[in-house]
Amino acid sequence: MKYDVIVIGGGPSGLMASAAAGMHGAKVLLLDKGDQLGRKLAISGGGRCNVTNIKDIDELIRFIPGNGRFLYSVFSVFNNWDIVHFFRELGVELKEEDNGRMFPVSDSAKSVVQALIRKVKEGGAHIRVNTPVRQVLYRDGQVAGVESMNGEIFHANQVIIAVGGKSVPQTGSTGDGYAWAEAAGHTITELFPTEVPLTSGEPWILDKSMQGLSLRDITVTVWNAKGKKLVSHDGDLLFTHFGLSGPTALRCSQFVIKNLKKFGTPTTLLTIDVKPESTVDEVEREIRKLVDESPKRAFRNALKGYLPERMIPVLFQMNNLSDTLSCTQTSKEVQRKVAEHIKAFPVHINGTLPLDKAFVTGGGVHIKEIDPRTMQSKMMSGLYFCGEILDIHGYTGGYNITSALCTGYVAGKSSSEQIENLHT
Repeated sequence: MKYDVIVIGGGPSGLMASAAAGMHGAKVLLLDKGDQLGRKLAISGGGRCNVTNIKDIDELIRFIPGNGRFLYSVFSVFNNWDIVHFFRELGVELKEEDNGRMFPVSDSAKSVVQALIRKVKEGGAHIRVNTPVRQVLYRDGQVAGVESMNGEIFHANQVIIAVGGKSVPQTGSTGDGYAWAEAAGHTITELFPTEVPLTSGEPWILDKSMQGLSLRDITVTVWNAKGKKLVSHDGDLLFTHFGLSGPTALRCSQFVIKNLKKFGTPTTLLTIDVKPESTVDEVEREIRKLVDESPKRAFRNALKGYLPERMIPVLFQMNNLSDTLSCTQTSKEVQRKVAEHIKAFPVHINGTLPLDKAFVTGGGVHIKEIDPRTMQSKMMSGLYFCGEILDIHGYTGGYNITSALCTGYVAGKSSSEQIENLHT
């Protein structure tokens, strides 16, 4: 059977591409290898689905450090506010939470998935689940269709690849689309995990003495091998049995990976500012006040109300201090060093968890080979890409799903318009 547009992948970008193509009059076939659509979307945001983020466009793109500038052209067609209006028209009202994050009022990711599927069906799309694709068919520099794993051929001159990357593979994102892209002449940039927990070989990590400790409202900074600050992030952090997790660690992960690769060093220095609201001098004065108030107490006990208790033994190890050191025995030099470590608690990071443990895939189809106004391939006529298969990656907080939904919409709209052009 001949279709106008075939969309491969039923995640957020594929569903949006199918909806947009149908809205603009195309006869659409949506193929997905799993038994249900929107699996990754249904578990996003802890099952609540952070649909988008309503920061201004420049700020939004700043939070997509992996080639986010490519999206300026995309956002000129369909942007974060268009996402809000799109779902509102589908009966899914969104509410704003911290830092511009938008969630469904229902707090249910399923309501978002169901609304998208409903919109796809309203556009007349034919949906086939449990239909894994073997290859995209090309003929004389033009898309010709798709072949399924069981040998079934679906004909179309417009194919949208929306199968995601290699992160969260249990939802079906196993990197299938990279081979199809390469067969069309595309370059796949090196894949790496991003928005992923960090690993460390620090003794106090390995002995699990800080496992489970959560720090709130701290600042984490990544430094390169030359001592230059690469990035800082404010927020929360969690110590684990293998390293660091939590929002700040995840946001630092791509910078850690790129830094380790660039300099070829075994570790990258990351520092934690436990008291970001105070200067080093202010922290030092606060420590001196604690010491002066209880001169006979052990110094470590004097710090208990000021710092998380499980950090104190590690700080003592860093400064070669005895557990029996009293406040009266604590010199100003020691107080200064402890203050400096509170403001820059050092953790040597040796890597991250693997790609299949990451929230987002770094790398993918090279963006220079894609027209950002249409999402069409510059290498193969009638071939489009959208979502995480592209070399675009942002932080958690609604940025990646915004990229997926917007590139999906543009790909769907553009492919259907191409059909109209062919018919005129």
